Amino acid sequence: MEAAKVYTQDGTVDLQGRPVLASKTGRWKACSFLLGYEAFERMAFYGIASNLVIYLTTRLHEDTISSVRNVNNWSGAVWITPIAGAYIADSYIGRFWTFTASSLIYVLDGNVSENLLSIQGISK
Repeated sequence: MEAAKVYTQDGTVDLQGRPVLASKTGRWKACSFLLGYEAFERMAFYGIASNLVIYLTTRLHEDTISSVRNVNNWSGAVWITPIAGAYIADSYIGRFWTFTASSLIYVLDGNVSENLLSIQGISK
């Protein structure tokens, strides 16, 4: 009976499908990573959200009503994507791969967008 308590009791498995040792999962290592990730993600979201209307009106020359509508659509899409991610994770590829894939997309999108904007700034 004691051997069974060595493993997690919630059905958690590793990438090879084996039961996970309770002493090797979670704890402060995982917590610090998630807290750091969330802190940077929130800073990026609120940094973009606070400047997006100004960017759309000054750099892209949209009228105020269109830019506010676009920012609201963007904000709605940002808040609804976790539901889509949860569906994908629960139905198809699991929490780890969903988190890994979405983080990769997030980082690549940020790098590509930044590089395109810097190239556009150089060409002007």
